[in-house]
Amino acid sequence: MGLMRQFVITEKRANRLGSLFLAAAFSLVPLHFFAAQIQNPPPDLKSPGFQEFSDRVQKYVQLQRSVEGKLPKLKSTNEPELIEAHQKMLTRKIKAAREHAKPGNIFTPAAAEAFRKTLSTEFQGPHSSHAQATMKQGAPLKHVHLRVNQVYPASVPYTSVPPTLLQNLPKLPDEVAYRAVSNDLVLLDVKTNLVLDYLTGVIPAQEPDHQ
Repeated sequence: MGLMRQFVITEKRANRLGSLFLAAAFSLVPLHFFAAQIQNPPPDLKSPGFQEFSDRVQKYVQLQRSVEGKLPKLKSTNEPELIEAHQKMLTRKIKAAREHAKPGNIFTPAAAEAFRKTLSTEFQGPHSSHAQATMKQGAPLKHVHLRVNQVYPASVPYTSVPPTLLQNLPKLPDEVAYRAVSNDLVLLDVKTNLVLDYLTGVIPAQEPDHQ
């Protein structure tokens, strides 16, 4: 009984010391850290909007693979001219298969709401300065009129979305990529450079650097 009583007392002391240690550790964490976590919780990548977006993207990738599978196979020894011809044929076939595509087919209303909420948090939250720095684009482009199911204009520059933002957005298959164009988030086919869909006004304008 003496040993048992001593063990219980020792265990209670250990628990008390553990509680005191945790309390001391939490006291060293700034309160604004917890406030930021409450006000800006991590995005729910399994939300219905993001899930709907991912499903639409996967359907497009299946279409792309199906169309390309019906084209003559390319060999590693093919000339650049043949590779370019293959890409142009793939582009034409996909455009024909999506002739009725329009804005909102992939960025559906539910998906658009999820993206706008997440990007707004990234660009207006406690870490907004870092997010804006990674997306530095200079002055917004004027008179850019993108069209769904059309090849992205070669004369219009874009910015790749950095990993710091990508981690808060649905992961894309290799065939598709996010691009930032002025204030818009664009979804591009990597092989054909076709504009699959876009979401307007979700990237804040950045002031150009003045030397």
